[in-house]
Amino acid sequence: MRAMITKRILYLVIVALAFSGCSKYGYVSLNFPQAPEAYMPDDVNFIAIVNRSLVEEEDVNDRVIEAIATSEIAGSDRLASDECIKGVYEGVKQLGGTQLIIPQEVRLYGTGTREMPDLLDWDLVAKICESEETDALLVLETFDSNTDLLMSAATNQVAAIISTGSPTASIPSQVKMNVVCYWRLYHPGTKSIIDQYQHTSYMTFDLNGGMPPPNALPETAYAAGIAYIQRYLPGFYVVRRDLYKRTSGSAKNQFMAGYRRAEVANWQGAIEIWDELSDDSKQKTAGRACLNIAVANEVLGNTDLALDWAKKSYEFYDDKLGRNYSKILLRRKSFED
Repeated sequence: MRAMITKRILYLVIVALAFSGCSKYGYVSLNFPQAPEAYMPDDVNFIAIVNRSLVEEEDVNDRVIEAIATSEIAGSDRLASDECIKGVYEGVKQLGGTQLIIPQEVRLYGTGTREMPDLLDWDLVAKICESEETDALLVLETFDSNTDLLMSAATNQVAAIISTGSPTASIPSQVKMNVVCYWRLYHPGTKSIIDQYQHTSYMTFDLNGGMPPPNALPETAYAAGIAYIQRYLPGFYVVRRDLYKRTSGSAKNQFMAGYRRAEVANWQGAIEIWDELSDDSKQKTAGRACLNIAVANEVLGNTDLALDWAKKSYEFYDDKLGRNYSKILLRRKSFED
């Protein structure tokens, strides 16, 4: 799985070229792939998923008290936690080669709170995986939802007292819903925990008559399920590379022609123009052309060539951007090697 993801994203770069006013500088933004936070083992292709965040009926009274204290609708987590499972089911479609299986008995009993339950018995894990013919078992161990409704109301009252000397009847216009999930991924073959992860998902909704909309909690729970799977998906980080828009003297128009080609992503064409200026008799023009060729090569995925041209811009023509850019490329190569 790891090798397949790496191969898929290795050369994927999204580029945006920008400039500001009459400045001599432009810049290009590159989105480079970032490794996933977690990897699925190569021998895990089919995963059963169960919801263990529920509470047995005799413990419901304790949960009602907690619900009142946290602005939660009593019993709402029971339905919303299933939406969280649906979010995982949808999100896993983005993982090539991995399939999620929802057993007929998808619910197990846990603490019903944020308190972490003990590990499932490995015999039970093996039984579920054998029954569903899966390689691993993903368990939603805990699920808990809260809103900031009471806190927002209290904050508004305090603000009113400070400003006017007396409380006022004020209802917040929005509510922030949060869902806290804890997941464990069990591997019955090795009796090991592949992954365990807790995260909090937030969504904000407009209040309707002082109440959150009916879809507030289900939507937040669904998003929380997708958020868990995103740990196994590659991300991106954005870097900025400065380059020159223009130079002065007789090469001014030719240099700008190269930049215009870069603006429409014709980087090879831009290199052809700047290459003619890389040995220009005017040191400033030659240095800027070398620097731009370096940036163009990085955009095209030629990091070694980019470093060679960046070095040339500084070593031969004393271009300060070339010096800084060389250091950046050397750091990048050290991470990649």
